Parts: sequence; C-alpha cells; structure tokens
Amino acid sequence: MRTHIVWDWNGTLFHDMDAVLGASNAAFETIGIGPMTMQQYREQYEIPIPRFYERLLGRMPSAEEWLELDDAFHVRYRELSPACGLTEGVRELLADWRAAGHSQSLLSMYEHDKLVPMVDTFGLTGSFLRVDGRSGPSGGMKAEQLTRHLAALGEHVDPARTVLIGDAADDALAALHVGARAVLYTGGSHTREKLEPVGVPVVDSLAEAVELAGRLTD
Repeated sequence: MRTHIVWDWNGTLFHDMDAVLGASNAAFETIGIGPMTMQQYREQYEIPIPRFYERLLGRMPSAEEWLELDDAFHVRYRELSPACGLTEGVRELLADWRAAGHSQSLLSMYEHDKLVPMVDTFGLTGSFLRVDGRSGPSGGMKAEQLTRHLAALGEHVDPARTVLIGDAADDALAALHVGARAVLYTGGSHTREKLEPVGVPVVDSLAEAVELAGRLTD
C-alpha cells in the first residue's frame, strides 16, 4: 500500500491567514478585546478555540459569549476569504503526489457544507479520495474527525502509512491518536516555536512536508 496524505485546508492548502485574522479581530470586538497583529495571533492561538478565548479573557467565555464570538468570526470570514488563494505550489504538489501513485484526502475543521464548494471552486475536488469538513459544532478538536475520516476511507488507507500535513499542533495530536504520522507547516496559524514542542517534524514549506511524508512511511 502506498503512502496516503491527509491534508488540512485552512492555513495549509488554503492560505487564508489574513481572513482568519480579520475574522478573529471582529470576534474579539464582541467581548471588548482589542485587535491583534498577525504575529500576536500566531503566538497565542491554540485549539480547542474556547481555550484560546479563555486565555485572552482570563476566564472561559459564557455560552452566550461563545455563540457571539463564533457567529462574528464566521460572518467576517465569509466576507474576507474569497480574496484568499491557495498556498504557493499547491496544484503542482497535489498533481505530482497522485502521479507518483500515492493517494490523498482532505480533512478540515471548516464547516463541511461550506468547505466542499470552496474546494470545488479551485478545481481540486478530483485530487482527493475524500473531502470532509466539520459536521458538528465548532470549537472542537480534530482527533474524532480524523478517526471518522479514515474509517470512511476504509481499506484504501492504512493509518500506519498515513501522514497528516497541517498547520496546528492539534493536527499532530489527531494523527498520533489514530496511529498515523504528522508533518506541521509553519505558514499557517502557529509559529514554529509553538509547533516544535509537539515532537513531530516542522517545515517551512509544503514541498518539504510532502518530501518528508514520502520518507516517514518508508
């Protein structure tokens, strides 16, 4: 069985950090927190997201505050994300990985019904065995979603020969949970300093991530 890559979308294949920052600052405004710079955001962001807000507030947001935060974020993100594009080199990397006889799928914590048309807009749907977005409430972690994703792929994929490429510590934790490998990319939501303590390879380009994925499961 060949190596399988599970790709993350936001902050990995889709270079949307400007939209994420703008949407986050819109959410912060609802609870009286001033805007952040990109560097400040990347230094402080963590998953699950309610814990990120807890750090900023000094307490866990109430249920009402969480709904306001989440709604404000997604309203602004939908306004800003159309101006974002794919990370440099993505089309070639996906095509070359398939041409080499390997498989790949896409798993995102972005809402499934919004993710699927977005991926299709870029003409990438056919690159993947499966495209899955979040089906439950926002604010959770990826391990459960990855478990379901791999189960749906069934015999086509062996977790031991699977590498998840993402931009967040939570991506690596999810991969370890299912017995897969992970490579983390520094171009998204986390700084290198936040990613390295997880203990998996950390790279500065998706080309490096793919090259490592091919070697990790040899």
